[in-house]
Amino acid sequence: MKLKPLFDKVVVKQPEETEQIVGGIFLPSAAKEKQEIAVVVAVGEGGTIDGKDVKMVVSVGDKVLYSKYAGSQFKVDGEEVTIIKQSDILAIVE
Repeated sequence: MKLKPLFDKVVVKQPEETEQIVGGIFLPSAAKEKQEIAVVVAVGEGGTIDGKDVKMVVSVGDKVLYSKYAGSQFKVDGEEVTIIKQSDILAIVE
């Protein structure tokens, strides 16, 4: 997969989740809430957006925490990715 986000956009991918058995109840991944922690797979170049200079702070490989309803989900080459604005990223997880 090769995506090049524009301006202040960041492409993130959810880590693979395994299905779990909790207290004897099987929870398929489709029944769980989406996590807001993801790995950055591509970063835009930043630039001037709405008259403000935006410097990109995140980089490929960073694990980030982002707003719950941020971004748009896409399926590219069979993989699900989310494209969000850098301003929707709340923290870099170390």
